[in-house]
Order: sequence, then structure tokens, then C-alpha cells
Amino acid sequence: MSELRRDPITGRWNIINTDEPMGPEAFEVDRRQPSGTTCPFCAGKEQLTPPEIYAIRPATSHANTAGWQLRVVPNKFPALRIEGDLGRRALGLFDLSNGVGAHEVIIETPDHRKQMADLSLPELEQVVAAFKGRSLDLRGDRRLKYTLIFKNFGLSAGASLEHTHSQLIALPIVPKRVSEELKGAEHYFEFRERCPFCDMLQQELHDDERLIAENKSFLAFCPFVSSFPFEISILPKTHSSDFALIAPEAIRDLVRLLKEVLLRMRSVLSDPSYNFIIHTAPIEPRGWDEYHWHLELIPKLTKIAGFEWGTGFYINPTSPELAAKALRETQLPV
Repeated sequence: MSELRRDPITGRWNIINTDEPMGPEAFEVDRRQPSGTTCPFCAGKEQLTPPEIYAIRPATSHANTAGWQLRVVPNKFPALRIEGDLGRRALGLFDLSNGVGAHEVIIETPDHRKQMADLSLPELEQVVAAFKGRSLDLRGDRRLKYTLIFKNFGLSAGASLEHTHSQLIALPIVPKRVSEELKGAEHYFEFRERCPFCDMLQQELHDDERLIAENKSFLAFCPFVSSFPFEISILPKTHSSDFALIAPEAIRDLVRLLKEVLLRMRSVLSDPSYNFIIHTAPIEPRGWDEYHWHLELIPKLTKIAGFEWGTGFYINPTSPELAAKALRETQLPV
């Protein structure tokens, strides 16, 4: 018999197949199509993107030319634009405002052939430091309330270009899903006077069934209430609500664990498409002591269908215990 499992933070229920869970060999992954010779993110094609906002490049090189190691540019087709006023207003019973915000692309390397998992540790440190730097810089805009950092890798994960990149969208509102997670954490804290994520860390360390890898600062595991097969969470061991306040030494530990997890996922699941999202507290300086930032990584192995849309919870054909075991025991390349 399968199990119904409830997330203690969001209150969401999921159905987990624990009787005959699907192993990694049961899933088909999409195959990415080459972007060709006109990839706008490749070195030498800088004129195909909007002017860079930030870049890591030698002091002798010029902006928007080749020679860079990492670039941040506005999205050419932004979901939101930085220019203009919010213009909040009503249309009958509906609320609306102008599409004001920021939408940026972090081009992680000039090398078209590399995936994030292929980046060296110093290169990955530059990427995470850019996430932090851009998050902090955008806090100067008082219109913005929340910063979402995410990565779409592969066709089924929503990536329109093969060249490895991440995105940042700063919003003038706190998204509903984020608000629900914040409220759930707050409710748990009021009841138990503890951070639910810190309790989750202790539970995973105690159970030792869903762990994938860990180091001094971070723990990677498959959540007990996983919505998707081979879903992975990475949590800082030290309580912190705000990703943008991550210390340099913690960045080094994060990228070591992230690279290991990406390599394990690629080995076990034959290089799947995936999404990752950094969950962090809103920009407003409220404190959020009950919240704990974390990274969520989801391979795209299944599709959301009528049951999920109709109920708001998910059927996961692979138990997190089986997924973690496969990820933990796979042999990494030397």
C-alpha cells in the first residue's frame, strides 16, 4: 500500500509509492538540442544580449566584449521590467498593477559545452557569489519585495537555450507559494518555539535513510514528503533565513555539495533536465527568525496531470528513501 505523507510546513499531502517504487532506470529523460552557432550566451556573441549589468572579466577587457568569465545581463524577453511605476489599481473586483520588477540572466561560463555540474569549484563560487551580489544590489529598489533565483536546465524544465545559465526575477509582491511556506513555518514556530527546517535537519540526520551527502555547512537529502521522484533539498546546517547573507566560507561549502549532488543526479538519472530554486525570506526587514533558506532541486521525470491540478498534492512514484539510496551509492567520476 502507498503512503499519504503530510508536509509539516505547508500542510500539503503527497502520495508516495512505497510498495513498488520506480527506480532510476524506469524514467525517460529528454535530450537537449544544440543551440547552433548563434548562441547569444557564447563568448564573442555579446552583441546579441542586452548590455551587461555585471561581469567578471580581466581589468584590461571592455564591457560587452569577449574575455569574461561570468556575465549578468537583463533578460531580452523579460517577464517584468525595471522601468516605470507600479500603478496599483482596481478593475472591478480585480487588483492589478504594472509589470515592474527585474529579470536578469546569469551566464555562468563562456564555454557552451559545459553544464553547471562541469564547472570548477572556483567557477561555481563565482556563480553563487553573483546570485548573492545581485540579490543585495536589487534591495536598493524599494518597489521590490521578493527575489527568486532559479535555474531551468533542459527542454522539459523550460530552458529555451542550451548554454548553461540561471535567472533572477525580483518581484514587487511576495508570491503566494512563498507566503504559504512562510506562514507554515511561522505557525510551527509559534506552536513549538523551534524552526521547522532545523527540526527537519535533525530528523534527517537521525533517520539516516534519505541523506545523500553533507559537509561542514550543508546537508543534502531527499525530503520525506517529496512531491517528485528524486527531489533533493540542500539546507544550511546553521539557521539563516536570508540567502543573500551567506558568508564566503559557506559559499565554498555550498558549491562543493551542489556540484557533488549534480554529478550524482547526472550519473543515476542519465543527465536529466531539472529545475532548482533558492527559497529565501522576503526582502523586507521583518526578521523571519522562524524561516530557513534552502535550495530545492527537481529532476523533470514526471508530468503534472489532472489529479495534481485538482487536489494540489502529488503522486510520487519513487520513495525518497529509494531515491536517496541510489544517489548516495552511485560511483562518481574520479
